[in-house]
Amino acid sequence: MLTVHHLGKSQSERIVWLCEELEIPYELKRYARDPVTILAPADYKALHPIGAAPVIEDGGVVLAESGAIVEYIVAKYGQGRLTLRTEDPDFAQFLYWYHFANGTFQAAMGRVMILNRLKLAEDNPVLLAIRARLDRAFDLIEARTGAAEYLAGKAFTTADIMMVFSLTTMRYFQPYDLTRCPNIVKYLARIGARPAYRRAMEKGDPGMALLLS
Repeated sequence: MLTVHHLGKSQSERIVWLCEELEIPYELKRYARDPVTILAPADYKALHPIGAAPVIEDGGVVLAESGAIVEYIVAKYGQGRLTLRTEDPDFAQFLYWYHFANGTFQAAMGRVMILNRLKLAEDNPVLLAIRARLDRAFDLIEARTGAAEYLAGKAFTTADIMMVFSLTTMRYFQPYDLTRCPNIVKYLARIGARPAYRRAMEKGDPGMALLLS
């Protein structure tokens, strides 16, 4: 049985959501963050040497890193679903946004979060540069969600599953006003209407308000 170790308010929500979209059997084990440090508890950190979420177990396999886990589950259990084939005209877009999610966007959110916590002067050139880079990332997503129903194009794919955490739950840690991003808000409304997304979020983080706007 595939076991998903889910840390509350973390990137592991992607894995719960993926399992719900694929409608595959899995066991969900939930872990709460330490109320003081807001970090993963010791029993979660012990699951994998990196000590971070997400982590899955599948038979003798223990795997971390959300992008790797998504690819593993889709390859083993997906039967071709939620990805695009190389001959699809949107294949390159699918690859781009799948990797943009953590390679650029989540990294930018994390850097701004850390710099903000350092309480630097508002005119600090490093802080200004990093914030500007994050704004450009949001601008790019805003343009894409205005041009296409989903990030890869017409089809909902794992690129969307990878991206949505940073647009929603990550904003509990690094707020970002979406007022200037109406296309992103409409895109998140489409995501929020997906039954599998609703099921996953209620199972993984019951009672948590979903930051869909």
